[in-house]
Amino acid sequence: MAVAVALVAASMLFPVITGEDVRVHAPPLHADWGPDVGWHTLLPLTVGVALLLTWRYLVERLPWPAFLGASYAMAWLWPFSLAISLGREGFARLYERPGEYLHDAVRVQDVGVMMHEFVERIPYTHPDNWHVHVAGHPPGALLFYIGLDRVGIDDPFWVGVVVMTLGATAVVAGTLCVRVLAGETWARRVAPWLVLAPLAIWMSQGDALFMAAAAWGLALLAVAATRGSARSRAAWGVGAGLVLGLCVYLSYGLVLLGVLALAVLFLARRWSVLPWALLGALVVAAVFTVAGFSWWEAYPVLVERYNAGIASERSYHYWVWANLAAWTFSVGLVTWAALPEVFAAVRRREPVAVLAAAGFATIVVATVSGMSKAEVERIWMPFSLFVLMGCAYLPARWRMPALATNVLLGLAIQSLYVIPVLALARSPQ
Repeated sequence: MAVAVALVAASMLFPVITGEDVRVHAPPLHADWGPDVGWHTLLPLTVGVALLLTWRYLVERLPWPAFLGASYAMAWLWPFSLAISLGREGFARLYERPGEYLHDAVRVQDVGVMMHEFVERIPYTHPDNWHVHVAGHPPGALLFYIGLDRVGIDDPFWVGVVVMTLGATAVVAGTLCVRVLAGETWARRVAPWLVLAPLAIWMSQGDALFMAAAAWGLALLAVAATRGSARSRAAWGVGAGLVLGLCVYLSYGLVLLGVLALAVLFLARRWSVLPWALLGALVVAAVFTVAGFSWWEAYPVLVERYNAGIASERSYHYWVWANLAAWTFSVGLVTWAALPEVFAAVRRREPVAVLAAAGFATIVVATVSGMSKAEVERIWMPFSLFVLMGCAYLPARWRMPALATNVLLGLAIQSLYVIPVLALARSPQ
């Protein structure tokens, strides 16, 4: 925890001492400093305290199906209370921004034409280039928002609620993955850290969808690798491949899920599932390619736009380590405190430790690659979910106080910072 505090402090002081503009307003967070504490703060505070007490005195004692249901309900209620404390705008302002998916989604008249034109509209030089979030992702994410628009969900408030509702299912998927690989006792230990994580602040953003898709894909892979019959393993394996393949068409960075997928197969000791999962992933790739979008052609074009934008102004020598400071805000200091025991347990091949270590490894690769410079508090959510599982290794006497620090951190971020939901909505962009 001391190392994490020092890292966060250094990331805040570095721009002040050196005078370097690191291209965010409140280093290391992509946010503005804007304390706003009032009566509205009582709602998430009350909900946070109630959830802590409910978990300790009720949820832990529930039978497994009810435990999963309660976990999901709490994983939904916590981020909802944080966002709604700002009023309707807590959800709506994000999707009212021109740079968000919804702005481009409502303008798409023909999906087939969109798919064929997608790559050529990524560069800034195109007269009708995609806005920042659509340009920065494969078309899978845009297709989701187009789908919402087509079924009549185009109000920014309700779009945010739908995204959060689907994103919260990641907690269920992550818990199920642990149960399959490590047993119910470990799944119950892991669940509260996923439910009450500070990343709830960003749960209405598109990255929450990516987190849910990744968690379900890995959960299906775990099920596939532990089935008894070869036919069952093949069916579940193809299903896992379909979901994980879709992830790569939601976000380019989710190709790093390969690290976690290999960790799952390593724990299950059933590598025969891998060809079936690859088959499912190839089916997704074939569908998108036939529809007109080529992932391998799009990525180099994206890199050019990435380097032509604000990323080129964000120095690698700062963000390669300051990313980890920003990430600390979404997982909490206690996650760092658990890492030494996690790495020790990896040597014993304990499933939860291997998953947490694999998640941390993906984060290290992402920051060293240079394709992540700032905003990782939300971008790394699909990997953070698994790193959070390592908190189950904290001493039992730490659990409630440590969970309380995560709740307080979420409240602090919401009360002291104007996160991008508001910051960019106020800008002339």
